[in-house]
Amino acid sequence: MGEAAKNRRGTATYADLEAVPPHMVGEIIAGTLFMSPRPAMPHALASSALGGLLVRPFQFGLDGPGGWWLLFEPELHLDSDVLVPDFAGWRRERMPRVPETAAVSLPPDWVCEVLSPSTATDDRFDKLPIYAREGVTWVWLIDPIKRSLEVQHLGPRKRWEVELTVKGDDVVRAAPFDAIELPLSVLWDGMLPQRSDG
Repeated sequence: MGEAAKNRRGTATYADLEAVPPHMVGEIIAGTLFMSPRPAMPHALASSALGGLLVRPFQFGLDGPGGWWLLFEPELHLDSDVLVPDFAGWRRERMPRVPETAAVSLPPDWVCEVLSPSTATDDRFDKLPIYAREGVTWVWLIDPIKRSLEVQHLGPRKRWEVELTVKGDDVVRAAPFDAIELPLSVLWDGMLPQRSDG
């Protein structure tokens, strides 16, 4: 996750992950340890705001359909790869309870990666193929600098197909959470758009 922080290509173990300093995020991709610094504030704002929009209707079932577990930065053990997406969701019919373990081996149904300059290439080119291999159905890529949302769906041949690309302050419906409207401005500015009750 960041060129300067890659090391020990092909030989990284879980012990290497445990040795990652607490101010860094560690992942193992194809046997290589990737480390990146904790995200900057625009990244953290986008993640937190997205959680605020999705958890109430989809996890709690308040003003929405419920039926999901939504977790920030879960540690995913997917075959020999260890990934930490910014946000991930499981349909409750596949994961009735959240495991009590520190990591999850059941691939999510939905993953969100919030892109930053140091991780965007790794997220797209190293992690997306793993999510496809594991059958993750939906991936959202959010870029808080470009103020964009890209929604990708896993096609029948395990290839990603772009379903939606939007930029700016639009209000959108984005699968698999299209039961609600998503005001993109909240992800960049942290504030709901003003309503005109004319």
